[in-house]
Amino acid sequence: MAELCLRDVGRRFGTVTAITDVTLDIPSGHLVCLLGPSGCGKTTLLRLIAGLDPPSEGRILLDGMDITRVPAHQRNFGMVFQSLALFPHLNVADNISYGLRVRGLASDVRRKRAETLLELVRLPGIADRHVAQLSGGQRQRVAIARALALEPKIFLLDEPMSALDAKLREAMQLELSQLQRRLGITTVVVTHDQREAMTMADTIVVIGANRVQQVGAPLDIYRRPRNSFVADFIGSINLLPAVLSGPGEASVGGIRLAVVEVGDGVGEGDRALISVRPEDVHLLSIEAQRDNTLPGTVSYVRDLGSQVETHVDCAGETIVSASAPRDRPVVAVGDAVRVELPVAACRALAP
Repeated sequence: MAELCLRDVGRRFGTVTAITDVTLDIPSGHLVCLLGPSGCGKTTLLRLIAGLDPPSEGRILLDGMDITRVPAHQRNFGMVFQSLALFPHLNVADNISYGLRVRGLASDVRRKRAETLLELVRLPGIADRHVAQLSGGQRQRVAIARALALEPKIFLLDEPMSALDAKLREAMQLELSQLQRRLGITTVVVTHDQREAMTMADTIVVIGANRVQQVGAPLDIYRRPRNSFVADFIGSINLLPAVLSGPGEASVGGIRLAVVEVGDGVGEGDRALISVRPEDVHLLSIEAQRDNTLPGTVSYVRDLGSQVETHVDCAGETIVSASAPRDRPVVAVGDAVRVELPVAACRALAP
């Protein structure tokens, strides 16, 4: 196991900044997801960690040793590329043991290691198959086994499940997470799939606009987003335009709402966005007398099987409430209701 640290790392391509000002500590044995939209710089950051590209500034440390200028082949990092990059002319065992062959290990040693790794990734008995005979999920597991063959200090994966169908992707997320915990290997995964990050990660690094926006445990980021970018990117959320009218208080369309927390860069009198998750929004009768409510009209009801979404028009702003089927509110399109936004779920963020 190994600890990885980044200090003020950045990468520019001419006048274009791909990623900047990244300071990050990845504890030994943890699985960290670099999460963000396409083009935000997360793959560039992974390539800097791998040594495939040099940083324009900053340092990369492994167990306290500066490896910023150490070539990729000397870092002993295992990497799974988005394309998987398996060799089509080699069988499964030879794909997995290719790095061992380069290091000059005997063929029987390579074969035994390949078979051991196939057992580890739950693919026993396919060592002699060719890559073309494998399914997408099997290819992904072979790519993982190949990356683990050299017993790397750090395991790096660049959107390894993006080509899989939804059901297989979810199964592989769980398997990869369990495998990583069994091995205890420090792992960095790049993904744009928020569900994948929430499922797998010990720590999520949210990247947007070519810089780190927030670092934290999945539930902490979900429940306490630092800004509106993080709030909007992680899960579904309601963001209501407001003005901070006092300490712990905001005005939405002239109605005052209490908030539990005010984010960075927002002060009294400033414009803000009130964030509240759909599962925290409650629907009440229009006659209900409660604090932190807004009047509105039901505009749309959507039954997704596992939950029911109710959309309410509140003076031109749509607020979505999500509930379990057993708690389905008895409302229909056109009904007048009150939307309760619990104080503990409301945060004022910089727009």
